[in-house]
Amino acid sequence: MAGRQKRLIEEPLQMPDFRLEQKFLKMGFELIAGVDEAGRGPLAGPVVAGAVILPKRIHHRSQLWRVRDSKLLSEKERKELYEIILDKAICVGVGEASPEEIDELNIFNASLLAMERAVEAMSIKPDFCLVDGIAPLNSPPSLAVKKGDRLCLSIACASIVAKVLRDEKMKEYHELYPQYNFARNKGYATREHKKALLEYGPCPIHRRSFLAVRAVLEKC
Repeated sequence: MAGRQKRLIEEPLQMPDFRLEQKFLKMGFELIAGVDEAGRGPLAGPVVAGAVILPKRIHHRSQLWRVRDSKLLSEKERKELYEIILDKAICVGVGEASPEEIDELNIFNASLLAMERAVEAMSIKPDFCLVDGIAPLNSPPSLAVKKGDRLCLSIACASIVAKVLRDEKMKEYHELYPQYNFARNKGYATREHKKALLEYGPCPIHRRSFLAVRAVLEKC
């Protein structure tokens, strides 16, 4: 066990780079967006997606090279990088799918819908998208990149945009439904959240198709 832990500690973190974007730029595409979502796993709240078009050339000293997959960053780091992304990106778009749409479509399809809405919301439209996950978008032409938020800089930027904005939205929901402490758990299935769910039942933003929420509803 100690040997395994040592190997994990010594293994370097995957650093997102710009090689995939450059590949498609050389193929003739002009505006390439990285697209990602946040909030597939929680029991409550929307799934939020970000889409980011970065400049074709990024200076080697640019603060954008600090960007990582949002899950590897602290909240403070995400917020700092979010401001940098807004400042440096050519365009940023945001979209979401509601808890009701998640229940109707399932979380996989709702996540794709949120990502498509993020692209549609962009004031400058991309002609190609790099999408985190296993499924491309319907339009524009796109490529699904497994673990793209750890490999591709524009996708990693999109993951930060989506995560920061979803967290802020869950803090707003906390003001409406403080008993669940969404400001802290962001809707994820923490022990505290599940205890509150059993005590108070689901609120309007809970995902009723999710097993933990459905189980509470069946007891009511």
